[in-house]
Amino acid sequence: KVCLKRKTSLKEIAVIAEIKRSSPSKGVIRENFILEDIARDYADNGATCLSILTDEPFFGGNIEYVERARNIVKIPILRKDFIIDSFQVTETKARGADCILLIVAALDDHELKDFYDQSKAIDLDVLIEIHSLEELERALKISPELLGINNRNLSSFEVDIQNSIDLMKKIPSDITVISESGILKQPDLKNLSAAGIYGFLIGEKFMRAESPGQDLFELISL
Repeated sequence: KVCLKRKTSLKEIAVIAEIKRSSPSKGVIRENFILEDIARDYADNGATCLSILTDEPFFGGNIEYVERARNIVKIPILRKDFIIDSFQVTETKARGADCILLIVAALDDHELKDFYDQSKAIDLDVLIEIHSLEELERALKISPELLGINNRNLSSFEVDIQNSIDLMKKIPSDITVISESGILKQPDLKNLSAAGIYGFLIGEKFMRAESPGQDLFELISL
């Protein structure tokens, strides 16, 4: 959170670079998957933070990926998974992550608050993910410090960065906002930055590149 908030408050681009082997909609995204090489590549090329998919059935992830990455990089690590049990919160901290993802669409208000409070109590930062205005209103009830806007429509699965631009207008200025999904080229960063968004979570684009880190470097070299 500190890294992201400092950079975004200075209106500097901050990228959470994602490590993702596969996805339910695209299948295997990266055949040559060597976690340590990808983590180091990202860290050496300007990633502010790593996002590591740990869900195994849908994304080919593993909780051990967090530990392995923690052993070789110093930048913060976000554990990205479907968090639906308090044990996962404790596990996230124990494995060395700095931040946890809570998806509003996957939780009721009681679970959202409980997992948020539990995370903060053990010094985990929390990225609250929303897709819509309705979910934003639910998220704001717990006064989040980090808010991720996913640009993927959960009904149609279409992706449009305009979702971030529209919802940004409803978010208090003291919340650090991260735009997620559909960010593919420099004009996307410029359009989002013009709307006041300087934090981005990007994965699939980088994971398809020969060097994910080099692809990151080229994207942020505005």
